[in-house]
Amino acid sequence: MSHPATAPRLLNRELGTLEFNRRVLFQALDDTNPLLERLRFLSIVSSNMDEFFETRVATLQDMLEADPASRTPDGMLVSKALTEISERAHALIADQYRVLQQAVLPALDKQGIRLYRLPDWTDAQRAWAQHYFETEVSPLLTPIGLDPAHPFPRVINKNLVFAVQLGGTDAFGRNIELGVVQTPRTLPRIVPLPPELCDARYGFMLLSSCMQAFAGQLFPGLEVLGVHQFRVTRNSELFIDDDDITNLRAALQGELRARHFGDAVRLEVAADCPHAVIDRLLRENNIVPQDCYRVDGPVNLVRLQEILDYVNEPQLLFSPYLPALPRDWPGVDTEIFDRIRARDILLHHPYDAFAPVVDLVKTAARDPFVVAIKQTIYRTGGNSELMDALIEAARNGKEVTVVLELMARLDEETNINWSSRLEAAGAHVVFGVVGFKCHAKMLLIVRREAAEGTGRKVLRMYAHLGTGNYHARTARLYTDFGLMTANPEICEDARRVFLQITGSSQAQELRRLWQAPFTLHANVLAAIAREADHARSGKPARVWARINALLEPTVIEALYAASQAGVEVRLLVRGACMLRPGVEGLSDNIRVRSTIGRFLEHSRVFYFHNGGEAEVYISSADWMERNLLRRVEIAVPLLDNKIKAQVIREGLRMQWQHPGNAWEMDSEGNYHRPRGSRSRLSCHQVLMHSRMERKN
Repeated sequence: MSHPATAPRLLNRELGTLEFNRRVLFQALDDTNPLLERLRFLSIVSSNMDEFFETRVATLQDMLEADPASRTPDGMLVSKALTEISERAHALIADQYRVLQQAVLPALDKQGIRLYRLPDWTDAQRAWAQHYFETEVSPLLTPIGLDPAHPFPRVINKNLVFAVQLGGTDAFGRNIELGVVQTPRTLPRIVPLPPELCDARYGFMLLSSCMQAFAGQLFPGLEVLGVHQFRVTRNSELFIDDDDITNLRAALQGELRARHFGDAVRLEVAADCPHAVIDRLLRENNIVPQDCYRVDGPVNLVRLQEILDYVNEPQLLFSPYLPALPRDWPGVDTEIFDRIRARDILLHHPYDAFAPVVDLVKTAARDPFVVAIKQTIYRTGGNSELMDALIEAARNGKEVTVVLELMARLDEETNINWSSRLEAAGAHVVFGVVGFKCHAKMLLIVRREAAEGTGRKVLRMYAHLGTGNYHARTARLYTDFGLMTANPEICEDARRVFLQITGSSQAQELRRLWQAPFTLHANVLAAIAREADHARSGKPARVWARINALLEPTVIEALYAASQAGVEVRLLVRGACMLRPGVEGLSDNIRVRSTIGRFLEHSRVFYFHNGGEAEVYISSADWMERNLLRRVEIAVPLLDNKIKAQVIREGLRMQWQHPGNAWEMDSEGNYHRPRGSRSRLSCHQVLMHSRMERKN
């Protein structure tokens, strides 16, 4: 074990993120997972790594350029951090391609799913590929021969590009040594072959193989000496000057256009790419050699997921799971309000269906007694029944207010489109608070009802508050909690938060909700400190939390202090964790686990023993500086004892009792499987079984 006197008190965030992706990669290697799901996990690693370079590596490179002596929060020099990141990222990506070439592709081949590479083509396949290239590919391409009048183009972020080595002179007498061909993003990277040309049930060709075979047709009369695929990853962080914005939507639209052409941060090339070509690509993109990644296969494994669209082999996927509805759920019916008024309703996605949330909004849109709907939207997707229901509500004359976060990373364009449609229907659209992303998940419905016993009409509020986005597709893939409640104090708190976002006022005191950037951070620290006080007094004390990331230094220090006081601290941290668990004299009583499996762990739960009067919160916020201090977030107390017990059981205890997909973290930031985990069920399996038993 490390000792606090000899090791930093914090681990490095970026290295922790790479460790998370290594855990995801293990899912592709694990032959207990269905084969096509293993292929999907390989693609997820590539997608995660793309975002890692676009954001985290790009940020560190900006820090280094601004100040060569700058350090990361764990005290490491940024220059050293970038070197370590490069070393570990190279090793991770090499392992990823090794899993592809030595495990996943051979296993797919045994199942009759074959990827035909250029050296393996038959004459018939080559003839078909040439026709496909001439009719479907070549008309879309614009080859560029590089000379003083045609300098190296600024290629689009993450796009597939080909460097073509050439010999000879063109029609104008120019010596052209290198050409560049950018592939339109509309072209599929995986092309299914006709069954009659395959000796497998499913045959596929890579677009890159097709380009390598026939790129000479793009430069007629010149000798093609080599065709080499490459891909440039760019800094895609958006820069919006908070002090100089008159129209956030217009400013963001301008930045989105620039995102595709930010500074390069990574170069990916095929393993057989000559050094001379690589050197040219490094120079043209202003990239140092440590940021060049030579890969044994396609340079973008994200696109391998396209194979799943063509293969109809259900046995090679996870068994279908139909999320459960609450018992006797009425659907789109005003009985929903009666149920919520009678008792809080908890939904645990994806085990419980997201449909009740959509039903609630649809009912509110059509119910003549509903007068207002307020909702926050962070991510919702391009097609959304829920958003259509909000538009319907506005057209039906309801007062509809949507706090639409335009700065939701990689969903900015989708949200801009929704904002226009909502406004056209008559909804009030607010783009949050400049400088503070609105990440809170809130739905508030105001309904005019008869007061009990009097017949007098009053306004009553209903709320849905949760940990996940209002996104029907991800609700089937991400674990999240959502609470439907008519509790007057919670609903009034939600109303006040909406007022803060949409209007201009001082922060108002909230009775039940913890809210960032005002009270959430301080209340988390106070609750941890209270547990430490209980432990010092000899009372049982416990802090359990489930979050996506643990990076905020003052929270980490509070947990260290609680551990030293004797508090039992158990942390479920899916991704990066900068806290060191199990360090003698510092964090002896802290354990950290990460769950990786069929579903993406996304819910946030905070549990404090509180002298036997357990406090449990569900939240939209991770324990990160940005969430606690620079975003609009909420944490919602669970007041119903039955619901509180369910969240403790399903959201926390089961993760420790069923470690089939769990990883334990040590004090150096390394992860290992708990003893016996391989032979035991995962928490995902147990929870799916519990819902299926309830339905039966």
